[in-house]
Amino acid sequence: MTAAETATADRYSRFAELEARGYSPLYDDWCSGVSTDGEVLALLDTLPPARRQPVLFLAAARFVGAPLGDYGTFRPFVVAHWSAISQVMMRRTTQTNEAGRCAVLLPSLAAISADEGRPLALIEVGASAGACLYPDRYAYDYTPGGRLAPDGGSAVPPLACSTAGGVPLPAALPDVVWRAGIDLNPLDAGNDDDVRWLEALVWPEHAFRAERLRAALALIRADPPLLVRGDLNDEVEPLVERAPTDAVVVVFHSAVLAYLDPAGRARFRGTMQRLAGSRARPVHWLSHEGYGTLAGVAGAMEKAPGEADGRFVLQHNGTTVARTGPHGQSIEWLQ
Repeated sequence: MTAAETATADRYSRFAELEARGYSPLYDDWCSGVSTDGEVLALLDTLPPARRQPVLFLAAARFVGAPLGDYGTFRPFVVAHWSAISQVMMRRTTQTNEAGRCAVLLPSLAAISADEGRPLALIEVGASAGACLYPDRYAYDYTPGGRLAPDGGSAVPPLACSTAGGVPLPAALPDVVWRAGIDLNPLDAGNDDDVRWLEALVWPEHAFRAERLRAALALIRADPPLLVRGDLNDEVEPLVERAPTDAVVVVFHSAVLAYLDPAGRARFRGTMQRLAGSRARPVHWLSHEGYGTLAGVAGAMEKAPGEADGRFVLQHNGTTVARTGPHGQSIEWLQ
């Protein structure tokens, strides 16, 4: 292998071992196969490094029509359809719109609203189609902790989340009066191709996530949020200024910082620290990111001995408050 192929091989091997294993047997098999397949690695290395991500490749292959068989079935499809797959990988990005992440954001959102004595104005950076902007419209099933649901129920299946460490679960859902998002390429819940792409980003064994996504997209179509096209560093402050003044603004993001370079992260951190520290109006910052993507972000928590790389860290205004499952499947409170 060339040095580039070795680096890509390591990337796919690590993804199989640390992220897919025990969570998606099919993606474990596919990425393990790719990591030792010189021909497929050479194809991937024709793309820019940022476009060789395992999740992007896997979703693009499925978007084009890859059968859900073992690597022996997957490999010839990839080789035969590489032109179409690579075009999708160059045109699309990993915009997983996982409503389940609201389960790990909800305790902090409810506490912020209660402490400030105001309803919420939500701004999500990296919003995709906007499914995480509706924490007040979903039902939740915390174990332990019980169920929480909006008055009249929810058409979206309950968001299941295991809890540990004394999570401060609210007695009621917070009131959200305004919701907006920023994305380089916002997705349209009413566009069939965008919906199909979002479905391709759901891992194949996770039928419950696909069902939840479809229900969340129906909710969005009925009551669309404000979605702004642009760079988060350029658009976040103007959007804060557009939020209603009688609400507390919460800027949040999940699995977004990995797509910024160090300078971009530093700029965003500086903006959010300034906004969160301003006395002009209440603004809070919730960050839900993986350990590796928190480099350069003040208050990042070091990974504990034996901690799995797949866990995320939830921070409030730069202070770590919880470890979480990346799709919102678990939360361990640390305070």
